[in-house]
Amino acid sequence: MKLDGVLPFARILLEKAVMKGGAAVDATMGNGHDTLFLTSLTGENGMVFGFDIQSDAIETTKKRLAENGAETWATLFHSGHERAAELIPDPFHGTLQGAIFNLGYLPGSDKSIVTKPGTTISAVSQLLGMMAPGGIIVLVIYHGHEGGAEERDKLLAFARGLDQKEAHVLQYEFINQKNNPPFILAIEKR
Repeated sequence: MKLDGVLPFARILLEKAVMKGGAAVDATMGNGHDTLFLTSLTGENGMVFGFDIQSDAIETTKKRLAENGAETWATLFHSGHERAAELIPDPFHGTLQGAIFNLGYLPGSDKSIVTKPGTTISAVSQLLGMMAPGGIIVLVIYHGHEGGAEERDKLLAFARGLDQKEAHVLQYEFINQKNNPPFILAIEKR
């Protein structure tokens, strides 16, 4: 297939926005793959802020960063992403270049622990305010689980309501796949 799947496309978008020495956010660390990817973009002189409410996600991400020599390139918060504006230090407000969310649940863990529309929208709003012009927030929306459709619908309504003078919003998805395939919402701050 020559079309990019949602995860490769998410990375392509982030590669366009996040530069060496910059700052980015992994709003749902999970297994730490995106945290590590973001550190490869920001480099040793940049910073990645990671959020997750599950202890296992924090430990897995710490281990992944350490195995790749990037443990000092990220600050991890054992907290929900809705506390982004409070926890990310003030000097980074207005300078963030990118953020990624993988919504739903942590693969291989308790499927009752899922992202919620209220906290996700709060986090996106905060991060959008903290982005530098040209910064991109990428949301990979997995909506096939209980509560996923509600989160999807509320996020779509929120994104459609963003003023086009303040942000560009893109929806990227395969429309002929079965079983609720994930899709991307990308928000670029103008």
